[in-house]
Amino acid sequence: MNTHEFYMGQAFDAYEFFGAHVTKEGVLFRTYAPNARRIQVIGEFNEWQGHEMYQDGRSGIFSCCVPEAKIGMLYKYKVFGADGSEIDHCDPYGFEMQLRPESASVIRDLSGYQFEDETWMKKRGYRFDAPVNIYEMHLGSWRRKKGGESEEGTWYTYSEIAEELIAYVKENNYNYIEFMPLSEHPADVSWGYQNTGFFAPTSRYGTALELKELVDKCHQAGIGVIMDFVPVHFAVDAYGLANYDGTSLYEYPNQDVGVSEWGSYNFIHSRGEVRSFLQSAANYWLSEYHFDGIRMDAISRIIYWQGTPERGVNGNAVDFIKVMNQGLKARHPGILLMAEDSTDFLKVTAPVEYEGLGFDFKWDMGWMNDTLDYFKKTPEERAAQYYKLSFSMMYFYNEHYLLPLSHDEVVHGKATIVQKMYGDYEDKFRQARAFYLYMYAHPGKKLNFMGNEIGQLREWDEKREQDWEMLKYPMHDAFHHYMRELNRIYLENNALYDGDYNSQHFKWIYCRQEGNCVYAFERKGSKQRVMAVFNFSDREEKAFAIPVEDKVKCKLLLHSEWEEWNGSVKKESVSFKSKKKKGQESLVLDIPAYSAMLFELE
Repeated sequence: MNTHEFYMGQAFDAYEFFGAHVTKEGVLFRTYAPNARRIQVIGEFNEWQGHEMYQDGRSGIFSCCVPEAKIGMLYKYKVFGADGSEIDHCDPYGFEMQLRPESASVIRDLSGYQFEDETWMKKRGYRFDAPVNIYEMHLGSWRRKKGGESEEGTWYTYSEIAEELIAYVKENNYNYIEFMPLSEHPADVSWGYQNTGFFAPTSRYGTALELKELVDKCHQAGIGVIMDFVPVHFAVDAYGLANYDGTSLYEYPNQDVGVSEWGSYNFIHSRGEVRSFLQSAANYWLSEYHFDGIRMDAISRIIYWQGTPERGVNGNAVDFIKVMNQGLKARHPGILLMAEDSTDFLKVTAPVEYEGLGFDFKWDMGWMNDTLDYFKKTPEERAAQYYKLSFSMMYFYNEHYLLPLSHDEVVHGKATIVQKMYGDYEDKFRQARAFYLYMYAHPGKKLNFMGNEIGQLREWDEKREQDWEMLKYPMHDAFHHYMRELNRIYLENNALYDGDYNSQHFKWIYCRQEGNCVYAFERKGSKQRVMAVFNFSDREEKAFAIPVEDKVKCKLLLHSEWEEWNGSVKKESVSFKSKKKKGQESLVLDIPAYSAMLFELE
């Protein structure tokens, strides 16, 4: 690491310098605490009595080498702060930590794992005309091991879960997994979004080497892996980053902007050392673990002070995200950088050299909110709010959007995706099938949270595994098979992803407010044309004429109401024909209530 770059906020490799590193002479400890009076390293190697660390001039960098320290031993830094405090902190750059409620760092050598994903890494590269179908998951509540003291079971390790998870993801036709944050965090209920160990894979699920093994095996199976990363705020626990050297080193000194809406501390992105810390953490996950991308949480809080446009743009934080994204892209060509951002700030997904923030994708929160709100409404209300579904294409080409149905939509009283649908049990599933076909036919890459694919009815709880027993019931089993087929069709049909961000590749065919809830649009890829037709009302539309550009042959790829999905339509009974109506070529067909169809046009 170049120390000048570290102070200036330009370092991406600070983790190679700071932290605990195994050498021939022993373990070399380094930490940055410019306002500390003294620092000692304490641990199992000295019976927690203290080994003095010495500052290099007035650099703020304290270090020492401990010959007795060994891999696997616990340690902390005893920081004598500028405010007179004396607090034992975990290592900000530590590679592993104890499981909560304990908080010591663990000495680790990350060079002990040899990746076997050379083929994947060489060919890895993102194209905007490629399909991206992400399975978002919380590793600790996807499946649980039975037995133990808890009725909910115990966690699988990274190694233990690999085989079953990879097989499931491939069988269900996802090509990426996105893990909710795996960096160490003290509270299970934070889901990893309030960190204490930005360089430490959570010990809930095993060791750093086991996490490398999991990512490696995903790559060998042809699955990309994305990691959630939190560059906005951190946990307030005294042993972590808070008040690290007796001053507000990582956080703002002013509480008005220093405390987030979640009660955590906001990073002060104007400090070069903080920028280097966060940039190095992002680079660490990509370099050391071979993650294929990073999804960054709460980017609206980077763009605007406290996430509120009325407070104005946070220029220093915006500059930080630009430098970080550009630096990560230069070091890791082909990675995916994703922003969770609900604002209308422009150029989030434009390259930095074109005055953008440098992300590849932005979560389309507007699409998600409008669409889910539409499906909560009665059919009568839907007819009056036609624009809820048409509005997304009015702004879609402003950014490179990803359509998210994430964990945030199935917690805290919001109900699960199927439960959000209007009506009774069977109607909810009919509408959910039509809703998902609408999502997968709509331009934009896809993200679906675990449990959604089996029609989960219980809100997500981080303490319990998914309700897999629901698959014993025909409706859920059929829905699961429907989602699997829909995912396959998405991956294998060029028109559903090629041209996502080119307005010439999308066209509304039928989108009128005429008292019905019928929509139709066409998608064009470089090799294919498809047409999607929807009826989101509770009444069938008989002999409905969908205008088409020219006389075409149609092949029905998927019908949400086929009997195999527990629908009402026999597969062989679907009929449609092309004919002229009022001088216009049309496709005439019956469209059942709460249904969707996908046609290939020849």
